[in-house]
Amino acid sequence: MVKLEIRNLKFGYNSSPVLKNVSMVAEPMVTAIIGPNAAGKSTLLKCICGILKAEGSIILNGKDLKACQKDEVIKAISYLPQESSTSAFMTVLEATLLGKISSLGWRIKDEDLSASMDTLEKLGIEDLAMRPMNELSGGQKQMVSIAQSIIRKPEVLLMDEPTNSLDLQRQLELFDVIQNITDENGMTTIVALHDLNLAARYAGKVILINGGKIMAAGSPASVITEAMIREVYGVNARVMLDGEGIPQVIPINSTRKRGIKKAIKG
Repeated sequence: MVKLEIRNLKFGYNSSPVLKNVSMVAEPMVTAIIGPNAAGKSTLLKCICGILKAEGSIILNGKDLKACQKDEVIKAISYLPQESSTSAFMTVLEATLLGKISSLGWRIKDEDLSASMDTLEKLGIEDLAMRPMNELSGGQKQMVSIAQSIIRKPEVLLMDEPTNSLDLQRQLELFDVIQNITDENGMTTIVALHDLNLAARYAGKVILINGGKIMAAGSPASVITEAMIREVYGVNARVMLDGEGIPQVIPINSTRKRGIKKAIKG
């Protein structure tokens, strides 16, 4: 059972604190990190995977990552940033194989090629396998980046706004795949999201971060409430439970609506 525990994490840029004593636990399920812009979501993911060096402890399966070798962390944790780039001269199949670069030898094995094709098939983009990356749309490139992240079946999968550039159908299909892979492999998957409805539908646990602090953590229904959306996002919304008890968020208007109108008139 993969367990990720974060204790008293602190990080800042120069003299500006971004994360303030963040403590949380993530287990084998999809955990959604929600919060407004500049809340600290992306910074938190970068600290977990080691891109940013923070104070505090990040413990994976009882072992502090500070005591681990760099290649151990790379093998255990896969991170998908909001924006990623892959050589335009590679095919989609070759780009996907880069996700296994730490385990590839001088010669590509049949099992590596098979794993790459299997991953593309799960994401529904196997027809793009031999297409050069520079011929792809933004959404297709995003799907290839996701393929790179999941091909090696890490213990911890971190994804920062993975639905960027994807249409509604692809968003739902992607999260179906993420949920299935998480369940099949017992992974701990943490996804930073702006879309509260996606977080509510696919996450087993939701963590709300605002101003660099954890404000709430629990089931989607316990965290995603009308009061929270008003207080944290500055939006009046209606939250209703569907037949499965999943919250559905219907935005109504900004709590700053009148102030904006006055500013425009002035």
